[in-house]
Amino acid sequence: MGARRLKLGFMMHGNGTGWGDWRHPAAHPGASTDFGYYRRQAQVAEAAKFDFLFVADSVHITPKSSPHYLNRFEPLTILSALAAVTDRIGLVGTLTVSYAEPYNVARQFASLDHISGGRAGWNVVTSWLEGSARNFSRDKHYDHATRYRLAAEHLDVVQGLWDSWEDDALVHDKASGRFFDPEKLHRLDHRGPFFQVEGPLNIARSPQGQPVIFQAGASEDGRNFAAARSDAIFVQDDDLLSARAYYADVKRRAAGFGRNPADLFVLPGLRPVIGSTEEEAERKYRDFIALTSIEDALLIMARSFNEHDFSQYDLDAPFPEVERFAQNSNRSTSGRVIRLAREGNLTLRETAQRFATPRTDFVGTPEQVADAFERWFLEPAADGFVYNNSLPDELSVFAETVIPILQDRGLFRREYEGTTFRDSLGLAKPVNRHTSRRIAAE
Repeated sequence: MGARRLKLGFMMHGNGTGWGDWRHPAAHPGASTDFGYYRRQAQVAEAAKFDFLFVADSVHITPKSSPHYLNRFEPLTILSALAAVTDRIGLVGTLTVSYAEPYNVARQFASLDHISGGRAGWNVVTSWLEGSARNFSRDKHYDHATRYRLAAEHLDVVQGLWDSWEDDALVHDKASGRFFDPEKLHRLDHRGPFFQVEGPLNIARSPQGQPVIFQAGASEDGRNFAAARSDAIFVQDDDLLSARAYYADVKRRAAGFGRNPADLFVLPGLRPVIGSTEEEAERKYRDFIALTSIEDALLIMARSFNEHDFSQYDLDAPFPEVERFAQNSNRSTSGRVIRLAREGNLTLRETAQRFATPRTDFVGTPEQVADAFERWFLEPAADGFVYNNSLPDELSVFAETVIPILQDRGLFRREYEGTTFRDSLGLAKPVNRHTSRRIAAE
């Protein structure tokens, strides 16, 4: 087993993750639906040997949603296109279990896995925005606990369908006219509280066996689900101490579920700001925070409170009592906001500004940013990171200045370890469940 090394993903957010990013003089306002932009960013990330590209998603918008959310590609579509212009980098897409049938999900990700030669990953989400229901012929969104029960069954079905075909089921014997071995094609025959799916799936296993599973659980239900079922966890935490506590917690939970904790990667999201000098980094950081007005900061924060209208409160009064708006929304992030406000005795204005544009360890010279990566990795508080652009083309700056330092320190790869996403992550190819049973019975 080789030395532990950083895992790196790149969050592809078109014209930016914030509400004002598109206003930067160098920004491309139409980037979120510009394939050429995505292709260039993907190729920069692959040349830098990133493990994967990550495309987020949601299924509900309002006029107050961020510009990127208002007008962007559907993840499976853009990732399939990017599969044709990349060779080794993983391709991770978000797809909600709350409003998608397992058979379709299994088929879509299996198709991406084949198109890319075994580089697909699925970020399993349950959706938290109440308005999502109204786009899918439902009057009410599932409550928090129901969403996670549904997610567990949904993933059971999808992974069962991915094992419909054993690896050597397609024999393609032209002489005998035998296209496949019927003993190695299996129906699922699933019947559960949420789904009834017969199967089998109409596409074979890919070179990596099954797509890699991502999750973003930070609530109690989310942590258990992620620790039990995912290969990687995407988290939002800009404080080293709390990140270290989260890391230890989910690794402990993974061990409790009978898993090797080393097979579960904890990947905080971050937005580095890099300058050739400390003074330049500070100037760029000021440029970064200037893109987010207080009105935008309130909207950014509102998303995790089911789009609650924070503009109705006095900005300079103590943070309001809004816990009830978080109960059926994004509990982990909203809880983090509330703790930030209460523990720091912050006003609404201060809370929104700190949440929307946090000052982190990852602002500084290339060496300082590399030091922060190494510190978080060795604590340990992370197995790697999901990189977000703070400013236009900051990815290129990161790739040209920070990545070489991490490579020289032996923390990051110089070449891909194989051809599939699982090869890059060092994860074994899952053995088909039906093959396992046959071998055990022999």
